[in-house]
Amino acid sequence: MTEDRLAPPTFDPAEAAAAARRFAASAPADVHYALVDSPIGTLVAAATPRGLATLSYEDFDGGVDAVLDSLASKLSPRMLEAPARLDDVRRELDEYFAGRRRDFDLPIDWVLASAFSRRVLAATAEIPFGQVSTYGAVAAQAGNAKASRAAGRALGANPIPIVVPCHRVIGAGGRLTGYTGGLHRKVALLEIEGVVLPS
Repeated sequence: MTEDRLAPPTFDPAEAAAAARRFAASAPADVHYALVDSPIGTLVAAATPRGLATLSYEDFDGGVDAVLDSLASKLSPRMLEAPARLDDVRRELDEYFAGRRRDFDLPIDWVLASAFSRRVLAATAEIPFGQVSTYGAVAAQAGNAKASRAAGRALGANPIPIVVPCHRVIGAGGRLTGYTGGLHRKVALLEIEGVVLPS
């Protein structure tokens, strides 16, 4: 066997880079995302082919780059900014903030939520517009009345706030507790829905 038969094939780095660019341009993205303006701040919306996977506050927990890095590691690095793909999300949020929508009809991809979290979030999604519930009641509806703290953690990690209305969950006795985007946003969302908070 001669040495030249064992040598690796030669290639042009420029041609390899061009081929990689052509593949990236033609390969479908696994996740589409867009920035959505709202009265309570800019939101980062991201969806998979199954539905909305996250709705994050742009100025919370590291900003847009941190949200996208997290999605790339948890879902897929094949992400594409595609505002038109999230027009339904933008439209329904606009209607909600304008007082013309009480429930969201968006398909949801629960990929970022654990099994228990999904039960908690499903229970939370059942809380009607303009009403509130407690962590204990949500935990009970999710199947474990003694897991109010775990329910609180699940709500704190809610990947799709507003659409899955964790702002409607308050502490026992009407006490307001934390919210992923900041307590001021929880108050603003409840006020949009006409909830009168105890003073």
